[in-house]
Formats: sequence, structure tokens, C-alpha cells
Amino acid sequence: MLLALDVGNTNLTIGVFDGDRLIADWRVRTDRDRTTDEHGILLTNLLEHGRMQRSQITGLAISSVVPTMNESLQRLSTRYFDAEAFLVGHNTDFGIGIHYQPPTDVGTDRLLNAVAALQQYGGPAIIVDFGTGTTFDAIAADGDYLGGAIAPGIGIATDALFQRASRLYRVELAFPPTAVGTNTVEALQSGIMFGYAGLVDSLVGRFRAEIGADARVIATGGLAETIKAESKTIQAIDQFLTLNGLRILWERNRT
Repeated sequence: MLLALDVGNTNLTIGVFDGDRLIADWRVRTDRDRTTDEHGILLTNLLEHGRMQRSQITGLAISSVVPTMNESLQRLSTRYFDAEAFLVGHNTDFGIGIHYQPPTDVGTDRLLNAVAALQQYGGPAIIVDFGTGTTFDAIAADGDYLGGAIAPGIGIATDALFQRASRLYRVELAFPPTAVGTNTVEALQSGIMFGYAGLVDSLVGRFRAEIGADARVIATGGLAETIKAESKTIQAIDQFLTLNGLRILWERNRT
């Protein structure tokens, strides 16, 4: 079985694959100060909770946008799972053309999403990832990664608003009954939630005008399901795009 780790700026997403089937997944907070042994104990406990043993893990694949954690996680792989980690980096062959300049500037998580989306949905495609930043990625009909757009994530955008406006306060990230808010809570929810749904639809429209009107739109990340309820363009939700991209590349490189 494969243990896949997707290290994001905010969350560490963990998946266990039996062949091409995801049989367990967890999401924990990314902790840059967590030691190799602390990660080892965490993963051991999660596996035991899922009624699995470390000895069943035959491979470990890592995607990380936090470079300071890479060495510790590679040590984890050999110390706790007796396996050399497959660490996705900019020297990895993703099997797709990358048009971004320079190619090393695009996050490996975004390229993994592209690999998985291409295999599962085909091209052209647009991926919207609601993470620390909200990213948009364009995949051509032939599978090439064309580029994308980056906007502040909903979390960090609202944090900045609440920190700088002393009379505003945190609200539930949910859609209000109407766009015209009749109180501060509804007004904030309208601006944040309808605003981000509109951001998605506007950028998707521009992307489609450039890469093809038939581009399929796949969303992933924490608020994907919530935003889809009011988005006119999101067609599919796939919360495991990055993990599946890791599995696909691990399988291609295991020989």
C-alpha cells in the first residue's frame, strides 16, 4: 500500500492507497516544527486507528510546498516505513508539457492536480483549488499545463479584513439569504461568499475564452462544496486530486 502525504501551507493531507483505491484519508494541521519522530508517531496512530499497520505500507510519496519539512519527512520514510520516499520536486517528470515560465515557479501540488485531472476528466480543464490561496489552473486539450491565476484564499482575505477593521468581526463562512445584507453578519457573508463565487465564475469565463468553452471545471479544497452551491461554472468536486496525482506519479516512477 502507498502512503501519500500532501504538505500544504495550512494542512497536511494524508492518504492510503490500495492499488488505485483510496482506502483512508486524514487532514491535520501543518506543523513546521514537528520532528521526524513526532510525525512518525502521528502517522502510526492514524494507521492503527484505520486498522492498518506500518508494515503494510510499501511506498511513501510526498508533495510539499513547505521545503523546510522535506528532510524530516524523508527521514520519516526510512526510519518508520523502511522505504525511500518518492519526493515530488521540480526535477520530477510529470509527463505533461509545462508552459509556465519559469517552470520551477509553479507549485508541485498544482502540477499534481493537473496530472490527476487530465487522467480522470480529460482536457481541456480548469482546476479551482480553495486553499491558503485560491488558485486557478488551465489544462489544454492535449494535457499541457498552460498556467493559471492566484488570488488570496478566503481565509487569509477575511483574516486581513477583521484585523484591520476594528468594528468588524468573524462570521460563519456561509451564504446569507440575500445578497443585500440587512445586518453586519449578512453583509460580511454576502461580500465574502457571493464575492468569491463571482470571482470563480468571472475567471473561469475568461479562462474558457482562452482555452476552450468546453473546458471542464473541477474544484478542490476546503470550501469547494460550499462555493459550488452558488457558482454557475463549477461542474465537479474532487477533494483528492493532489493525492491521486501523487499516486499516479509514484506508480510511473516505481520501476
